[in-house]
Amino acid sequence: MAKSPSQDDARAARPRTRPARGQPEPSSHASHHESPAERYARLASGSPRRLRVDAALRALDMLFAGLFLILSLPLCLLIAGAVLLSSGRPLTYRGERVGRGGRVFTMLKFRTLRQGAEARLGSFLGEELVRRTRAEYTPIGRWLRATQLDELPQFWNVLRGDMSLVGPRPIRPRFFDELGAQLPAYWQRLVVRPGLTGFAQVRKGYETSMAEKLAHDVEWIADRSVRLYLRTLAITGVRVIGQSLRGLFNPSE
Repeated sequence: MAKSPSQDDARAARPRTRPARGQPEPSSHASHHESPAERYARLASGSPRRLRVDAALRALDMLFAGLFLILSLPLCLLIAGAVLLSSGRPLTYRGERVGRGGRVFTMLKFRTLRQGAEARLGSFLGEELVRRTRAEYTPIGRWLRATQLDELPQFWNVLRGDMSLVGPRPIRPRFFDELGAQLPAYWQRLVVRPGLTGFAQVRKGYETSMAEKLAHDVEWIADRSVRLYLRTLAITGVRVIGQSLRGLFNPSE
């Protein structure tokens, strides 16, 4: 009688596939049970490393963030007092964001919205979020947002290593999962630290589509260098000064 093939024979005869060039090797720990966040983190961890460039950028982050924190400390104390007197506590907004490698961290900002605003605005993104946010500003919040002074506490996030000065803007975990399902390349944002500013911010406005922003973010991830980092910071500095001056005189814009 002819023997039926064993399971070992069947496995040996099964064709073996290799990932396409440029794609990370599949992990032996990956399974169909892994969550989208785990899958994106695995893909990011398998991406090619640029250790020398990333080390140089991290050193610049620490240098500039430490310097900016020291110089802005008196201003931060004044802003904290103004927030306390105008709308009470908490002084800062603390929100979960997705960082490098899929790690979730707490991002800091001076609070510009009324208490409970995040629960009311949490399901919105893009233009709709911008529109609904206008009705939630505190008395001093609109001015802080217009001058971008509300983001000063994020220099602490940079110093801690949660963020970089340049990179894709950080996003909430729930939106990351949604956009990861819509945009197949979205996981690439996890290769680098999220940033205070980035290509998408200096080139386009806040209402730009997420797909277009992703294209600029991926360009930064692929081409990141000290020269592009410094150039982006310089352009951002000029824009922030201009926006801050306009915000001082017309915060409603």
